[in-house]
Amino acid sequence: MKVLLINGSPRPGGNTSIALDEMVKVFSENGVETEVVQIGGMDIRGCVACGGCGKTGKCVFGGIVNELAEKFEQADGLVVASPVYYASANGTLIACLDRLFQSTSFDKTMKVGASVAVARRGGCSATFDGLNKYFMINGMPVASSQYWNSVHGLMKGDAREDLEGLQTMRTLARNMTFLMKSIALGKEKYGLPEKEPWQPTHFIR
Repeated sequence: MKVLLINGSPRPGGNTSIALDEMVKVFSENGVETEVVQIGGMDIRGCVACGGCGKTGKCVFGGIVNELAEKFEQADGLVVASPVYYASANGTLIACLDRLFQSTSFDKTMKVGASVAVARRGGCSATFDGLNKYFMINGMPVASSQYWNSVHGLMKGDAREDLEGLQTMRTLARNMTFLMKSIALGKEKYGLPEKEPWQPTHFIR
């Protein structure tokens, strides 16, 4: 089992890192390999819907997005975490995820997804909902916890005092581990769900 964790915060060692570290501890205890990639401080441009990835199989802008694509393909689960900016995720993370999901053609069915939002006070649930949409449009089960996946803190290190938030992270990691292992057993016995050919329907015709 392997989980890729993408940290959308531009602050190394900040509250988003603290939240993910809590998950990494649990994954390690359960024999799940992890890799955390912090992209929040990188210069990542957004997707321009050029269609180039459909020809090459990679994002034409290259960089970290194509590096993450290789890691994502090999992973059983993906965690995306972000600080909350104006009740939404960090724009750098959104740009990265738009390109990552648009440019990768490998089957993501039954890879397990989880999102994490970190805020001083509000906007966590809106950020959480927005990040989950990447999973839900790609046949990826979304791991749940004991509460919405959020941790609170303003100054660096404050998240360590959010005991419920950290417990939510640990519970999320345990549930995600169980789900990934259960899916692996199911795939071995039953295979993946049957897929129908895509039937695109546009609103104007």
